[in-house]
Amino acid sequence: MLAIVNNTPASFEHASTMSYEERCQCLSANGYAVWDVLAHCYRPGSLDSNIVRNTEKANDIASLVQRHPNLHRIAFNGKTAQALFRRHVTLPKPYTLVSLPSSSPAMASLTLSQKHQRWAEGLLG
Repeated sequence: MLAIVNNTPASFEHASTMSYEERCQCLSANGYAVWDVLAHCYRPGSLDSNIVRNTEKANDIASLVQRHPNLHRIAFNGKTAQALFRRHVTLPKPYTLVSLPSSSPAMASLTLSQKHQRWAEGLLG
């Protein structure tokens, strides 16, 4: 995502040299925000498919979008994030919802270059 925002080739090495705070500041300075759909849940292991449904607690995204009236697009890092959003969030008005390929290494059906292209299309419209 940073490569898209900075209009540079994808570079894991570059992003890995930045602290989490620096990456968030870079995204925010370019008009992006990163927000998890779930505030917390129980998930044995790292796969989203292992999330225990009755432990899902959503973030208050409806309040977030109300505080940011210029927001017009919401993008999801994978289909699970979008499904969780649709299950737990009711928005006060319609938004463009964009499902992007998961950045997880478990999503190996696309190359990094293909993911970069799809993220660019989804984020930049």
